[in-house]
Amino acid sequence: MDRNSSDNMLADLFQTAANKLAPQLSKWRRHLHANPELSYVEFETMKFVAKELEKMNISFIDGVATTGIIATIESNNPDSRFMALRADMDALPIKELNDVPYASLNSGVMHACGHDAHTTFLLGAAHILSTHKQHWSGTVRLIFQPGEERLPGGASLMVAEGALKNPVPSHILGSHVFPELPTGQVGMRSGTYMASADEIHLTIIGKGGHAALPEDQVNPLLVASEILLALEKLISERPDKSIKTVLAFGFIEGKGATNVIPNSVHLQGTFRSLDEKWRFDSHKKMTDIINQICENRGAKSELDLKVGYPSVYNNPELTARMRSSAITYLGQENVHDLPERMTAEDFSFYANEIPGCFYRIGTSSPHSELGHNGLHTPTFDVDEDSLKLGAGLMAFAAATT
Repeated sequence: MDRNSSDNMLADLFQTAANKLAPQLSKWRRHLHANPELSYVEFETMKFVAKELEKMNISFIDGVATTGIIATIESNNPDSRFMALRADMDALPIKELNDVPYASLNSGVMHACGHDAHTTFLLGAAHILSTHKQHWSGTVRLIFQPGEERLPGGASLMVAEGALKNPVPSHILGSHVFPELPTGQVGMRSGTYMASADEIHLTIIGKGGHAALPEDQVNPLLVASEILLALEKLISERPDKSIKTVLAFGFIEGKGATNVIPNSVHLQGTFRSLDEKWRFDSHKKMTDIINQICENRGAKSELDLKVGYPSVYNNPELTARMRSSAITYLGQENVHDLPERMTAEDFSFYANEIPGCFYRIGTSSPHSELGHNGLHTPTFDVDEDSLKLGAGLMAFAAATT
């Protein structure tokens, strides 16, 4: 039997398995959605995943990076190949507004980025792979990761604790829900796909006082305003406009009043880029601009530029294999090439160590408004028909890439 015929048969087998598993996938996802936990405190989520892995007789280690899990599934021919799959488990500090039976029970915490679905995809893939060991070859490592939403990124902690060692996987795959595509479709991009993400925490220290007596003051609000304009100019007038870059400040706090100039102002922002050299060159340029303006204005600055996630690079050879597997599983018309994206993902820490491919699962309903609201919003949800695709394709890709 040739490879194509074998893969087509395996795709049919895994699709059937995923369809049968659909009620369980919904049950898992709804439990996780109703019980979200913030980054690095996913203790109950870890216990839940561990319990389900035990039911599947899958060996695992929990407590990795405090709340992470690493599990292993061996086929009947375990030494032939070795790869890894990853899902993140944390939620966001958002109050859910969805009126659904599985709405968050933890006030102010919500799975608004779909990590409940990601964990379900990986649990489902684990179930399919473990119950069909005779139909695929190799060993698959499952990485259930905490803390994707907060620096330093749970992926960096999992890597530091050996998630990609003893032995080193040949490659790693990860997926993410994608409301821009309808359920039943997937997308990916070869090469640089997602931006790096750094945090800017800046305090400008001046000299406050009565607003009617400005001659004795160094108004930190004015200094901050000048800095914001200068940094905006740095980005807008960058030499290479082809390098996509975002600099945005979403927080500024002075705690003065209509007639009170504060002594200091605190700003918080994000800096994102698709080019690592420009990224770190910009760090230095921004620091120099801040220092120079403060010196000219008689102010001082305290800058904490937190280096965050690297840009996500999808290995071209692996992405080509992943695209081929997706086409076999779904059909050419349901597999899309995606544009670069300025959002960030700590999957990059894995893909910087070994070849990686990060792909997208469509989660909006083609028949209703369900799942069309954006990520990180209080009304985000997914069409649960996407769960069987997310689980089945992940299992199939693990066996065929």
